[in-house]
Amino acid sequence: MGSMTIKTCFVFALASLCGAAPVSDPLVVLVRSSVSVHFGNDTTLPCWLNPPQNAEGLEVRWYRSGHYDSPIMLYRAKKFQNVSQEASYVGRISFGLKDSSSGGLKGGDVSLKLENTRLQDAGVYSCYVSSDQGYDSATISLSVTNTGTLPLLSVVWQEDNMVNVSCESGGWYPEPSLRWLHQGKVLSPKSLKNSKDSSGLMSVHSWLLVSSPSEVSCSVGLSDKDTKEAKVRLENISTPAKQESGSSAGGWVAFALLLIAVLAGLGLFFFKNRCKYSIFGKSGGDQTDETDNLLPQEVIQSTDLSTAKMHYENVKLAKTVNDYLKIKDCMLRDVPLKDFPDGKKVTCLTAIKGTPSFSSGQHYWEVSLGNASIRPKESWWLGVTSATAFPEKSDFTPTASNGFWFLSSSPDSADHFQFSTEPKVLLPVSSRPLTVGVYLDYDRGELSFYNVEQERLIGSLTAKFTGEVFPLFNPGKNDKGPMTLIQRTEEGPSTDMGNSVESAAP
Repeated sequence: MGSMTIKTCFVFALASLCGAAPVSDPLVVLVRSSVSVHFGNDTTLPCWLNPPQNAEGLEVRWYRSGHYDSPIMLYRAKKFQNVSQEASYVGRISFGLKDSSSGGLKGGDVSLKLENTRLQDAGVYSCYVSSDQGYDSATISLSVTNTGTLPLLSVVWQEDNMVNVSCESGGWYPEPSLRWLHQGKVLSPKSLKNSKDSSGLMSVHSWLLVSSPSEVSCSVGLSDKDTKEAKVRLENISTPAKQESGSSAGGWVAFALLLIAVLAGLGLFFFKNRCKYSIFGKSGGDQTDETDNLLPQEVIQSTDLSTAKMHYENVKLAKTVNDYLKIKDCMLRDVPLKDFPDGKKVTCLTAIKGTPSFSSGQHYWEVSLGNASIRPKESWWLGVTSATAFPEKSDFTPTASNGFWFLSSSPDSADHFQFSTEPKVLLPVSSRPLTVGVYLDYDRGELSFYNVEQERLIGSLTAKFTGEVFPLFNPGKNDKGPMTLIQRTEEGPSTDMGNSVESAAP
């Protein structure tokens, strides 16, 4: 206490000896307490003088907390001093305006504008202003956020009519929250894990067991106003068909042979006839690399569209004659009336195989389902099949267990698509695609479908393929829109060389 008194007296005495006049209007620096900005966007940290006065001739120093001698901005003698500026801010900082009515430096506004905000920019900043008459400073907190991808849902069939559903989403900052809803009730997950990638962005992974039939949703977000949600509906769960010895290749093989790693030395247990699917939410989105296994079985990550397109194939129709379809090379014609023995139901009667067949490797093709003048088709199948011939019986249901892996759309179900799987998996959709991309990774056992215009994944499923598989097409019924196989030339995609398949209307 005594030393403080001596210092104070010394300062006043020195001021008196030097003849300094008292400051009538001392510098007062005001700031907002905090600012939040989305990762990669520009922002302004407001700082101003009160009462307003011209700051063009003053010293303005912006620095991170505890780093006075390494400012991110130093303005002195009416110019910027960059000698000691922190390197990571070079080219990204300048004076900004605290609001639209600001008068800038002349009006005492010394706000800092920060461009292309990075995660490392988050923290406390000091705004320091000094003159010959005095100085003042204030601190402001900057938080940086980033909204991640739509949750990716994965569904694995279990015994006793149970389903293992996992949810993952990446690209968040700071750490997001995750919530499960089942039939409108909040559920506690079996597991909840967070991880950080090399850039500092956060990922969240979770899984739980639910009974079926049911609807499950997973929402991930930073707040109630910044949340992304994905849903999956599971209906009519039934035990997949048993595998028969001597069956044709791909016809009666298990839809997926899943391997569970158990304690070392205890061996390996094989779980046959399990169905496994990877499903995006309503709008799709980019995926993040999986860092650990969340399910008892391996979950294959879907390939991104740009990678899939590197394996483009000009597939064609294996035949151009069908009693119940009108097939013409890229020509739109009225479809003649036809009586269907299977009624309004879409069956293999209107399905056609494509060529060539595949028994290894990666392959991608695109199918047009509409254009600017014709609304997108509402009735169709797209996928692959191992069947060499299609049963024409109306009571035959093509599924993954008998060699048909496809995505289907129905005009009666405008809000979702469906996989040919057991159990049924419905994928909610917000809009029907004009062009669908189909990607087959035979060796990896992946079949993915993309909305090409939106560059988003519709959904993926995995299967253990054996023998030859063929592209599968079905334009459905009562749908005037054509299904056109898009052929790619060196200059780009073209429909001039493709086959147009039109559904027949009864």
